[in-house]
Amino acid sequence: MLVDNIKLTIIAGNGGNGSAHLRHDAQTSKGGPDGGNGGDGGNIYFQGSHNITDLREFRYKKKIVAPSGTDGKGQKMFGKNARPITTFVPLGTRITDLASGDVYEMTDTTTRILMARGGLGGRGNVEFKTPTNQTPRNVEYGTPGQEKHLLLELRLIAQIGLIGLPNSGKSSLLAVLTHATPKIADYPFTTLEPNIGMLGTAAIADIPGLIEGASKGKGLGIDFLRHIEKTKILIHCIDLTNTSPKTSYDTVRNEFKKFNPGLLAKPEYILLSKSDLASETTIRKTRARFEKSGKTVLTCSIYDQQSIDSLRQTLENLLTDASANA
Repeated sequence: MLVDNIKLTIIAGNGGNGSAHLRHDAQTSKGGPDGGNGGDGGNIYFQGSHNITDLREFRYKKKIVAPSGTDGKGQKMFGKNARPITTFVPLGTRITDLASGDVYEMTDTTTRILMARGGLGGRGNVEFKTPTNQTPRNVEYGTPGQEKHLLLELRLIAQIGLIGLPNSGKSSLLAVLTHATPKIADYPFTTLEPNIGMLGTAAIADIPGLIEGASKGKGLGIDFLRHIEKTKILIHCIDLTNTSPKTSYDTVRNEFKKFNPGLLAKPEYILLSKSDLASETTIRKTRARFEKSGKTVLTCSIYDQQSIDSLRQTLENLLTDASANA
């Protein structure tokens, strides 16, 4: 199961307390202050990851707590700073601070975002010694770490999105174009979560099949419609064995319109899949029907390596053009 919308509480570590120790050893029975400072609490960071399943651990785990800094001790021993915690979430995750409304987006795998700052360690009594107060006993307690309540929403970042009705060949196509290993079977809703594959350096997402009413929660619901929002290019897969290809196409487009009309403006190409199961006449008529609407139409079969190679080259050209026009 893909976990893609969770609420999470994060609590950074508390700062350690300062020490009020007075030096006492074999040579000195009533020495001066030597209490060390407390260590700082651990920060909590978030960082992007290519692993789409990185949110799964939060299906049941709803809280992240960083360790606290240790207390200071005598002999000017400072407490140890706590280690930070870095939580990895998939690229495309949107993190919203529910209290402040601040929004953070994970767009790369190298930038760490500080989400909760650890508390500062308190000062020990050695810090309070003055010419007029040689044996201070006052210290500072460590400050608490920040606590925040977050909403994490996963929105895939893929250059190409494979869309279409259930069982239109998207998963099979992803498997032959990339090294992805999606579950493939001859029944609807085999794909219950988006799969990602890489075509060179470009990510391709196999978006689970949509049905009429998806924008209202039917089928797999709107959870997967929003994954399409950041996809740059849409490849609309139409099963050539479908007796009503235009109706299938319109069903998906209508759900786009109801969910977010902006999706209709994305570059879209029609891919007639399963061409090995259709006659030349069916292919020609279906192609002409979509071309008449001004669409660019591609054709392929996963069992025809030449058509797959041609499709792969076409996709690479589309990505190059998209980058040049960005």
